[in-house]
Amino acid sequence: MTRILQVRRGTTAQNDSFTGLSGEITFDTTLKTLRVHDGETLGGFALARKDELSDFDINSVSSAFWTTLFSTYQTNTNIQSESSNLQSITNTVFIDYEFVLGQMPAFSNIVLVCQNPDAGYSIDDEVCAFGIGDYGYPRANIYVSNNHLHARLYLNNQTIWVFHKTNGTKTNIDNTKWKIKFTVYY
Repeated sequence: MTRILQVRRGTTAQNDSFTGLSGEITFDTTLKTLRVHDGETLGGFALARKDELSDFDINSVSSAFWTTLFSTYQTNTNIQSESSNLQSITNTVFIDYEFVLGQMPAFSNIVLVCQNPDAGYSIDDEVCAFGIGDYGYPRANIYVSNNHLHARLYLNNQTIWVFHKTNGTKTNIDNTKWKIKFTVYY
C-alpha cells in the first residue's frame, strides 16, 4: 500500500498568522508554495518556486555590490597582486616561479593560459578548471626562501588535463598549446 505524506496547509492569511514548530513545513494554498518554520517567526519563511526565479548571471552583478562586499569582509582593502610570466609546461617533476617578495601571500592562484585553440578554448583564455593525473584543481606549494617567495606546482611527470569548455569532459592538453601562470595576492 502506498503511503502519503500530507503537511498542514492553509491560505496565505492563515499561514501569515501561524507560527509552526521548528522544522515544520506548511503549504500555502493561495500562493502554491511551501513555508518552513523555525518555531519563532510568525508566518515562517516562504520558499520561492522555480517559475518565480530568473536565471542568474554573475556578470549582471553590479560593481558596487562587489566593492561593498570586499570592503565589508576584507580587513586589508589594499590587496595587491603579482603574476608570473607565462611558464612553459614540461614533463618534469615540478614548475617553480620565484617572486621578488619576502613575505607569504594571503592567497595564490594558478591558471592555464591557452596559446593555441584547444579543448574548446581560444587564445588567451585563462582556465582554473584543470588537474594533474588523478587530481583536480591543484594548488601551488608556496614558501619563502632566501627572501624570495616561491610558487611551485608539482607535476610528477603526470598528464595535465582541463575540463573541455563546451562539454565538460576531462581532456588531456597538448603542452605546446598551454602555459601556466601563478598569481599571488598580498
